[in-house]
Amino acid sequence: MAKRDYYEILGVSRTASEQDLKSAFRRLAKECHPDRNPGDEDAEQRFKDLNEAYEALKDPQKRAAYDRFGHAAFDQGMGGRGHAGFGPDFASSMSDIFDDLFGEFMGGRRGGQRRGSSRERGADLRYNMEITLEEAFEGKAAEIRVPTSVGCDTCSGTGAKPGTKPTTCATCGGMGKVRASQGFFTIERTCPSCLGRGEVIEEPCASCAGAGRVTRERTLQVNIPAGVEDGTKVRLVGDGEAGLRGGPPGDLYIFLSIKPHSFFQRDGADVFCKVPISMTTAALGGQIEVPTLEGAASRVKIPEGSESGKQFRLRGKGMPVLRSKAVGDMYIQVDVETPKNLTRRQRELLEEFERESHKETSPESAGFFARVKDFFDNKTG
Repeated sequence: MAKRDYYEILGVSRTASEQDLKSAFRRLAKECHPDRNPGDEDAEQRFKDLNEAYEALKDPQKRAAYDRFGHAAFDQGMGGRGHAGFGPDFASSMSDIFDDLFGEFMGGRRGGQRRGSSRERGADLRYNMEITLEEAFEGKAAEIRVPTSVGCDTCSGTGAKPGTKPTTCATCGGMGKVRASQGFFTIERTCPSCLGRGEVIEEPCASCAGAGRVTRERTLQVNIPAGVEDGTKVRLVGDGEAGLRGGPPGDLYIFLSIKPHSFFQRDGADVFCKVPISMTTAALGGQIEVPTLEGAASRVKIPEGSESGKQFRLRGKGMPVLRSKAVGDMYIQVDVETPKNLTRRQRELLEEFERESHKETSPESAGFFARVKDFFDNKTG
């Protein structure tokens, strides 16, 4: 009986991509897998045919040979493997489909425990810390209290009652895995007796109930470097949760947030400060003193005729750059304040000033309203 075309078995065209082949194989293999069709010999044969077809076409060199010579490319003497297709590399060809079909059994492939290991790493922990902008500028040494799991002192982290020790699991012989036959497959799964640890505790420690760890509050010292930004993470290696039964501890991650400041806004390494100034200072010029993150005051010269929004740069007065000797700048933005709650005399002086004003004192407003006048003159003309 002539063998069916491999492309026909997989239900794809000869121009199908590698991803198309894989998708077709996964879909059809799930449908006709012997475990889903117990006692169905046709389904078992279709599954074998699918394996053979996919094994031949997934490899670019084998596929090229098949496209040129057909099934003869795999006859004995041409690098063939015979009809069954279960050579030494069969497990490799099935690696993708195994994840879909048997993920719940394949502990090692789905992030399960290492074979025969009772030393499980502890979980990583997160701690949220809020600091001021000044603390981010200078750096900070802080003390924090973290509730976490620590190694049990009674059993020294073994989980076993003092004077005893864990014994090798009789079910898996310390491997942490057991094997079971599924049709013509041998499936490896986590040992149900020791849960993959390879050991069992016959007499658990009374203090930790066999876990090898207990919950306590720890006091830790944290050094916050100068220049940290909002959202920076500080990692404390080994200060996370203790591992199960003497396993290595996890890490502690401190997530930093910076409180809003009453004067300053930060943009990377640069700092911005908005300063209100009087109308007379803006018009006549002068000097103002502004605060800096260093805690000292810095003088800024305001030139005559300054307008709202004008910025002045103070070099090197910004934030330090983390893990660098560079320092940002500070920008002072002036905001001209309009006088309010005028006395009668102040109003008279301003009115007198208005009468004495001309185009040179307010060139922008004079120019704008001159253009407005021309606009309406052209409309009416």
